[in-house]
Amino acid sequence: MREIARRIGRRYSAGHDRPLGGYLASMTGFGAYTAAWATAVRLRGCPVPDRPQPWDVVLTSVATFRLGRLLSKASVTSPLRAPFTRYVGPQGPAELHEEAEPRNCRDTVGELVTCPFCTSVWVVSTLTASQLLWPRATRTAMGALAALVGADALQLTYGALLSRTTGND
Repeated sequence: MREIARRIGRRYSAGHDRPLGGYLASMTGFGAYTAAWATAVRLRGCPVPDRPQPWDVVLTSVATFRLGRLLSKASVTSPLRAPFTRYVGPQGPAELHEEAEPRNCRDTVGELVTCPFCTSVWVVSTLTASQLLWPRATRTAMGALAALVGADALQLTYGALLSRTTGND
């Protein structure tokens, strides 16, 4: 079985280094994580709506965007990523460019924790389940994250306007 998996991995990767085993492990972990949330929701007897409300979708999207970037790119959260990544340099306001540490299974984890798109899958799952278990507290936290997105946009806009009017880049 192991030889079949290696053969498939070699054929698929076409000479590139693709950590399929790590990806499979992360998919398994995500499945277990999602099953744990689903079990918690079921055990608590939380009602699941027939369809999400449009406002909740917007709020969840904005909160997921902000929290995903905060976890995967922010300077302040770099200690969480440091065991799996290596610092490359700054990348945008208060954000870092980091690369996955190419050792053992750290490369897969490093890829996941530095990719805002990958991190957002975990974040949106957490926020969605949290809305079912603790709707008021979760909406409050998501509202704060949405406000942070607005504040970030205002900071960047103000900085651009200031730079444009003063001629300082």
